[in-house]
Amino acid sequence: MQFGIFTVGDVTADPVSGRTPSEHERIKAMVAIAQKAEEVGLDVFATGEHHNRPFVPSSPTTLLGWIAARTERIILSTSTTLITTNDPVKIAEDYAMLQHLADGRVDLMMGRGNTGPVYPWFGQDIRHGIPLAIENYALLRRLWREDMVDWEGRFRTPLQSFTSTPRPLDGVPPFVWHGSIRSPEIAEQAAYYGDGFFHNNIFWPMSHTKKMVELYRERYAHYGHGTPEQAIVGLGGHVFMRKNSQDAVKEYRPYFDNAPQMGGGPSLEEYMAATPLTVGSPQQVIEKTLTFRDGIGDYQRQLFNVDGGGVPLKAVLEQMDILGEKVVPVLREEFARNRPVGTPDAPNHASLLAAERRTAGA
Repeated sequence: MQFGIFTVGDVTADPVSGRTPSEHERIKAMVAIAQKAEEVGLDVFATGEHHNRPFVPSSPTTLLGWIAARTERIILSTSTTLITTNDPVKIAEDYAMLQHLADGRVDLMMGRGNTGPVYPWFGQDIRHGIPLAIENYALLRRLWREDMVDWEGRFRTPLQSFTSTPRPLDGVPPFVWHGSIRSPEIAEQAAYYGDGFFHNNIFWPMSHTKKMVELYRERYAHYGHGTPEQAIVGLGGHVFMRKNSQDAVKEYRPYFDNAPQMGGGPSLEEYMAATPLTVGSPQQVIEKTLTFRDGIGDYQRQLFNVDGGGVPLKAVLEQMDILGEKVVPVLREEFARNRPVGTPDAPNHASLLAAERRTAGA
């Protein structure tokens, strides 16, 4: 099972110090977080894609390419690649280039984003969000798998005898996760292609997450990719830790209360009871994360958010030390315990290449 960090790259004032980092500082902080993730033994670093303030990661491949040159092992991913407003030709070429530069340490998560105005900024209509996601991804798959593509669709100009360059590394495209928190059409899309499904459940109760994952698993089996238990599932999470839970709650409360997505509604305690947010001791994070398996079964990837809402970089890096030293080693052991035989690992470039070679040799 893979464990990692995802960031949305927000530039938010620290409600304790009152200081807002510059865009430059925030971008550099994201690089430091990725390097720290590798240092403490995590498997994945993922960045969002946003084109509006207060976020900075408008160019994920630029950021991940820089990080690729400064890391050796960690998988570089996205927590959203905007399949609706990006040209699939550009996605195909940008991520194939990144795949080469990172020696295969790349996958990506398709998503529609959560910002309505981004659609007209890139010449699209939000009312076409689902059709755009379906059509653009169908084209992206062909661009990665066919040397020459003739194509005509609804949302972009036709392609005639087009070859996307560079071709994917070793002829194997990056593995794709489809991220959604509310759209059954996206769970269906992931199942249809046999891709991964990522439910970033940081704002949702497990009952909702369970319904979405179960739909994906059922449809994955329907399309003949394997049993429901063999479907590839990932989850998000949100944590803040200190040695003592009381210290964690006291320190994190002002960040929660001032967070645009969380503050102003239920209390921190109510929010933790209803969602995967865990603020407390390392043991509490371990215990709550292990309950996710009770809801959705064994899964392949767990990503944590630790840097949003103005939490200063020093505290973020301390969170990652705790994850690497106290939390993830225990989670690895516990998730491996009683894991059913035949439960797949999360695909990576090596496993996808091996599967491709087995198919070619059959």
